[in-house]
Amino acid sequence: MQILFQYFPPLSLAAVLSSYLIGSIPFGYVIGIVCGLGDIRKQGSGNIGATNMLRVGNRLLAFVTLFSDSGKGVLAVFLARHYMGESNASLAAIAVVCGHIFPLWLGFKGGKGVATTLGALTMLYWPLGIFMCLAWLLVFTLTGISSVSAIVAMALAPTFCLFFATPPLAVCSCILAVLVIAKHHANIRRLISGEEHTIRK
Repeated sequence: MQILFQYFPPLSLAAVLSSYLIGSIPFGYVIGIVCGLGDIRKQGSGNIGATNMLRVGNRLLAFVTLFSDSGKGVLAVFLARHYMGESNASLAAIAVVCGHIFPLWLGFKGGKGVATTLGALTMLYWPLGIFMCLAWLLVFTLTGISSVSAIVAMALAPTFCLFFATPPLAVCSCILAVLVIAKHHANIRRLISGEEHTIRK
């Protein structure tokens, strides 16, 4: 235990654990159950995020899911920064996204982490959040494909940080980009085969 605390101070461990638990709250799943849609993991794309909620529910429920999932990222980073110091904010960002992608309550099978990542990175450095939103909107306007928009926005985030933010934030955004893009592996396969669905359909 002493060795653990030597490399991972108690505050850092607290930031990681609390942020992971926040991220693990499966809002899309809960909203689907509460609103009578059933288990959305068994409908549409099987994802618990806002895009699938739009497919199986409606725009209002999709917005609530999007707001809730991004809010997890905002809350985790805010709490870590306020109570555990700036140095733990980036750890909180990574942990909350891991919680969303690998939630304890759903057998470690969660969403793709786009909204939660956006919330966390926006809280870390708001110009990055605006940049990612604009990148997502531009690509979506051109393609109508949510997954492509998310992948491009995530891939561009570390480059933006290298030019306009700090190296630690660039590292954090790079780790999150790898996590989120890897979670899109099925979408990437469908994109390559030309079978990926658009929101417009």
